[in-house]
Amino acid sequence: MDHIDHILIVDDDREIRDLLSNYLGKNGLRVTLAAGGRQMRAFLDTDRVDLIVLDIMMPGDDGLVLCRELRSGRHKATPVLMLTARSDETDRIVGLEMGADDYLVKPFAARELLARIKAVLRRTRMLPPNLQVTEAGRLLAFGTWQLDTTTRHLIDATGTVVTLSGAEYRLLRVLLDHPQRVLSRDQLLNLTQGREAELFDRSIDLLVSRLRQRLKDDAREPAYIKTVRSEGYVFAMPITIAQAREK
Repeated sequence: MDHIDHILIVDDDREIRDLLSNYLGKNGLRVTLAAGGRQMRAFLDTDRVDLIVLDIMMPGDDGLVLCRELRSGRHKATPVLMLTARSDETDRIVGLEMGADDYLVKPFAARELLARIKAVLRRTRMLPPNLQVTEAGRLLAFGTWQLDTTTRHLIDATGTVVTLSGAEYRLLRVLLDHPQRVLSRDQLLNLTQGREAELFDRSIDLLVSRLRQRLKDDAREPAYIKTVRSEGYVFAMPITIAQAREK
């Protein structure tokens, strides 16, 4: 039997929930509705979904809080598409920094949401199968470096902290999660930036160059991020989990 994508819609507006449920259901998706964080958690405790549509402006735990919670737990790999009633670019960037895969500003057409959902699912499934996925909240060691995935800082051999931008961290994290695998530029661009790529028009080659500088990786003979001609990039250094996050 063909897989039917299961979408969880988390929004405190009942009218929006019902409208989206009817539209997405008519277009071949399975839909579950939640009015807020409590219902979302209760459902995810017993079931899984392919994508979560998450409203930012909700009473109690808002969408940003819930997105951060999802990204730090066992649902960290589930794609999240955020809805916001604000046109403020800052809110959208914060959502992306929290780990959202895309965003959509209210009011929107239901067919646009459907198109975004399909695009996010397609991007998520672009990676080859059986890739290594690291646990959130770990200290990852490679070469002379460590990456603290809680603070999002690089730490060199002397213990000096190197602060990364959001885009630099996401690129490094994708590479560390998929070592020894060639990833195309399109895969890296979509996985690390999504909509932010459109906002800032940032090429993946420039981002790789910046990350190499952070790692003090010689672009002519790189030890960490190697270029595979006509294909993309590969993270060539072995990775170990050095330390669990302290609670």
